[in-house]
Amino acid sequence: MSPLRVIFMGTPDFSVPTLQEILKAGHKVVAAYSQPPSRSGRGKKQRLSPVHDYALGQDIPVFTPKSLKSPEQQELFASHKADVAVVVAYGLLLPKPILDAPQYGCLNLHGSLLPRWRGAAPIQRALMAGDKASGVMVMAMEEGLDTGPYCLTYRCELSDDMTAGALHDDLMVNGAKLMTEALAGLGASTLTFETQQQDGATYAKKIQKKESRIDWSQPARTVHNQIRGLSPFPGAWFAVTSGEKTERIKVLQASLATDPPQGNPGDVILAKDREVPLTILCQDGAIHPLEVQKAGKKPARIADFLRGFSLPKTLS
Repeated sequence: MSPLRVIFMGTPDFSVPTLQEILKAGHKVVAAYSQPPSRSGRGKKQRLSPVHDYALGQDIPVFTPKSLKSPEQQELFASHKADVAVVVAYGLLLPKPILDAPQYGCLNLHGSLLPRWRGAAPIQRALMAGDKASGVMVMAMEEGLDTGPYCLTYRCELSDDMTAGALHDDLMVNGAKLMTEALAGLGASTLTFETQQQDGATYAKKIQKKESRIDWSQPARTVHNQIRGLSPFPGAWFAVTSGEKTERIKVLQASLATDPPQGNPGDVILAKDREVPLTILCQDGAIHPLEVQKAGKKPARIADFLRGFSLPKTLS
């Protein structure tokens, strides 16, 4: 198989292993596209995206347009004369001239079992919904949102305690291998595609800030799924007020109580058991927070946290 000329389009850490595997497989990455640098920190220093930073280290030309809708950007994109574009969590919608520019079009690595969880936050939404399985798929991109035909799938079962962070890392590694397998098939003319079914399609909307606050009046399993689906970022949280000071406490890991005590939603029950010293009641059960984090502090196991922090008898 002769190497392919590839345009790589991605932004976060999730994208980098795929770029690494493409290079390792011997393909020629002629350009990398990523979101523009952001400014963060005290001095508002310019911060490159993980893909941008890695690509520069590999002497790959990097482009960071705010939009790909202009004729000038589309002409530049076509000038790379790529065989295929590989898109992994890029962050911009691709107009039709971009999709049509490479000889074999654009292949996207999407973190769900399509057609379930099309859209921006498939990993978080799968866990928040209590799905029993997830995965990553390679699909051919078209103008619709994640509606294109797919060619390869990696599937994984979801344990009751898996967090978004753990699922992210699983799909990141196995998705990178899946995409290089797709490119090998593309180069050998053996890659075949299947049309997505429309039945069962769901949409993974971007996580809103208001979804992060824990509502103890919800069922315990709903709260538990919220916690693991938002861990480690942005993190499901509850507030504790002492005097005029209110602190947010993120719950990064929790378990469902197997024999929940009686009480009202939000009731806090402390015990001497070091492994599960804290129980918080929900609508029809309870959870045991196992790892928490105060704003500006490092994550802490719950026993260590409780040694230096007092919780009220009831959380709102």
